[in-house]
Amino acid sequence: MSFEYSAKTLDLMERLNAFMDEHIYPNEQRFFAEVAEGDRWQPTRLIEALKVKAKAAGLWNLFLPESEYGAGLSNLEYAPLCEIMGRVIWAPEVFNCSAPDTGNMEVLVRYGTPEQQERWLKPLLAGEIRSAFAMTEPEVASSDATNIACRIERDGDEYVINGRKWWTSGANDPRCKIFIVMGKTDPDNPNRHRQQSMILVPRDTQGVKIVRHLPVFGYDDAPHGHAEIVFDNVRVPASNILLGEGRGFEIAQGRLGPGRIHHCMRLIGLAERALEKMCKRSLQRVAFGKPVAAQTVTLERIAESRILIDSARLLTLKAAYMMDTVGNKVAAKEIAMIKVAAPNMACQVIDWAIQAHGGGGVTDDFGLAYAYAQARTLRLADGPDEVHRNAIGKMELAKYVGKDAIKAYVGASGVSRA
Repeated sequence: MSFEYSAKTLDLMERLNAFMDEHIYPNEQRFFAEVAEGDRWQPTRLIEALKVKAKAAGLWNLFLPESEYGAGLSNLEYAPLCEIMGRVIWAPEVFNCSAPDTGNMEVLVRYGTPEQQERWLKPLLAGEIRSAFAMTEPEVASSDATNIACRIERDGDEYVINGRKWWTSGANDPRCKIFIVMGKTDPDNPNRHRQQSMILVPRDTQGVKIVRHLPVFGYDDAPHGHAEIVFDNVRVPASNILLGEGRGFEIAQGRLGPGRIHHCMRLIGLAERALEKMCKRSLQRVAFGKPVAAQTVTLERIAESRILIDSARLLTLKAAYMMDTVGNKVAAKEIAMIKVAAPNMACQVIDWAIQAHGGGGVTDDFGLAYAYAQARTLRLADGPDEVHRNAIGKMELAKYVGKDAIKAYVGASGVSRA
């Protein structure tokens, strides 16, 4: 197993770092200043201008593996690029590598019809529109996706959609033109994982109602945002179904594997940036007659942060390597492990960085409070820690008694299924 970066990746890393130095880091405050002007939900002039520069620099759509549309990078090759972009929360959009568009584009590449790809994938790849993924619901524990209650019912040549979704990221953005909605087409199917389907719903379809935007620890994440949405007798053509009825879980697994790699590597970049800030701040500040950096507790936290970050990176690179070599299904345990390890690591490192900054750490002056809000949220996105830990535990126990025996034991013991 070798994690040595390819010549192609090293070249892209160098170019991406140069772009970040020239265009992203110097404009961090400008981005937030533009968001604060007038209507917060309008796209910023900065992002739109930088997209043009990123395209011209050949730093566009880097994320798509095994596709003619992307840069032809494997998950392992893309991972360090994702880390670099993740150092600034809004940077991935500049390169058309931001969620949820990345996952939605992968869905359309893998499962979309030629007509669906022409209408929605091409403008997404061009960065002309944005998209949203509507899965989580307020009325049920959506960590168990079989709970999903939104109905998708066939009526002649159309499907009728009724339900309420929330945490639909990006739906507040006026550039958002298409939703991928997960709901139940066959609630009585004895196979609980064949009850769900995914369907394309244009944003402007009659009956689609955005109820409110949802803040994250007080941040509205404008102009991206996270919406609660009601689908009230929404009608779309039957041809908008993705892959066919009952294929929702299959699509979800194909979508979420690479997405988890992306989230984890971005978090590692965010944690690296927090560690840098912690080191610089502690070298500059004096407490009790010596620099904060010289206090033993600070040295321990800096050392532990380096250990945690490097451990999470290596674990994530291993998961990416396995996804590339043996596939997502075989790499399921490693994917689940990084989903637990990376956000917990980032939360701890950012928390220590906040502590080193004192009162400044909880302001918006250093970006640490916002970074913590993002990292803490990712302990819930794509499934909470508890779900992934249960899955990891079951896979580990299965080495000794077999998968079927573990299923029987877990069911009998009352442990919730992942």
